[in-house]
Amino acid sequence: MKIFKIFSLLLLIVILGGCKKFLAEYSQDEMRPSTTDDLAAIMYSEAYPYSVSFDNLDLLTDDVQSNGLSTSAGSPVAAYVTAMQNGTPQFTFNPEMFDANSVIPKTANLYENYYSKIKGCNVVMDNLGQVSGSEQSKNAILGQCLFLRAYYHLRLVLLYSQPYTSTGVNPETSLGVPLILSSQVRDGGIKRPTLKQTYDQIEADLLKAAELLKINYTQTSNFRVGVAAAYACLTRFYLLRGLDADVDKVITYANKTFEERSILTPLTTFFTSSNAISGTGIYDGANAEVLWTHGGNSRTDFTYFASLTAGAVPPFAVSGNLTSTYEQGPNTSNYGDLRYQMYFTKYTNSGTFPYSSAKSSANAQGSGSKGFRLSEVYLNRAEALIKRFMKTGNVADRTQALADLNYLRSNRYDTRNTAYIPVNITDANALFTFYQQERRRELALEDNFRWQDIRRWALPVVHNYIASDGQATTYTLPANSPLYALPIPFKAITNNPNLEQNPR
Repeated sequence: MKIFKIFSLLLLIVILGGCKKFLAEYSQDEMRPSTTDDLAAIMYSEAYPYSVSFDNLDLLTDDVQSNGLSTSAGSPVAAYVTAMQNGTPQFTFNPEMFDANSVIPKTANLYENYYSKIKGCNVVMDNLGQVSGSEQSKNAILGQCLFLRAYYHLRLVLLYSQPYTSTGVNPETSLGVPLILSSQVRDGGIKRPTLKQTYDQIEADLLKAAELLKINYTQTSNFRVGVAAAYACLTRFYLLRGLDADVDKVITYANKTFEERSILTPLTTFFTSSNAISGTGIYDGANAEVLWTHGGNSRTDFTYFASLTAGAVPPFAVSGNLTSTYEQGPNTSNYGDLRYQMYFTKYTNSGTFPYSSAKSSANAQGSGSKGFRLSEVYLNRAEALIKRFMKTGNVADRTQALADLNYLRSNRYDTRNTAYIPVNITDANALFTFYQQERRRELALEDNFRWQDIRRWALPVVHNYIASDGQATTYTLPANSPLYALPIPFKAITNNPNLEQNPR
């Protein structure tokens, strides 16, 4: 009977999730979970991000280049045609990329994907008071759902709103994204709150989640969120919000993260017994550096990076602008920066070139390629320390920032036969520039980090697009572009006429 009730509830949510209006109204009388175990089962299925595809905005950045459309036996490679069609609107900064006449790949249906998961979080939280179970088990579920709801709202506001502290943005009046805080909310009549209101709600959810998870929940695997992931998310939140007062908060929550876990995994440990680099990705579920992983296997996502055809250059690949920043060693006894070898799949065509992300394990279907890693937290703390050093001249901040960067780099370089040489930069501006490059190298093709950094640092992006006929055209995304806030998809605007579209 218990299994039947859980199945019935999950079936109801799946059916509703497939409806045209993804915030459809329904009656909670139809759902009768009776225990916290029932709700936990629903949470794992409907609140955690494992059953839907999520965003990949690398084609908006300078980390990806266009190669045109290759042929095989005189005909265009079919898989490449689809990937090129999927990626062209993003790569060319087309402001109509999510409009009615556009074909939106499943992984680009970001608005619907995230709000469907927010609905799952709210369903679980709204039923906590009606089920049996200990207060600790209820608070453990509440902590996880609050974290996940905050995480999804944060992803949405980073996609569909302008950066919090960018030029011309007033958080008191600029638009955020709809805050869905109850399972009873439905499409229609939902207006966008201000940017400040959106960030304030996300902050409140994250802080409460961290408090609850610290006291009530012990993380069972890297596929579940614990307090370390909550602290890491707070460092990301405060870094990207970017207020002067947030600098100290980034450092505070980074330190709290490191009290839970602090050890990075040397990339040299990914060599096999035959001294070859293994196919294990940095987001491997057993990697102690990973605080939380989700998002599916990046090696098997062919939306924009199609399954390779031997000898045929793919339409999109890792840019030379990015790969040129990695310090490669002279031979296989010293690869130099191992991230160049490990973080990318490769294609071969009169040479071997980085192609797409390899941060998932090659043969692990359950391995994610997004989430939180300790390396991000070290980078976040380093940035905050450098900013504080630039403002106050406190040498201790510079020293600690360098220590964080060198600790990260020492675990990324090939030290089998060659000792890592620490960097030592005294000038504040030069140190910040070096940090920006290091952040790009470490977080390449991962979780839209580069897109967020382009937005908050107001960087222009220039793309050389090669069409299927070989014609090359230059497209430029200027600094502080209106497209820093992506267009809200046509379907969402249609379902909710009160949803104001972004300028474009």
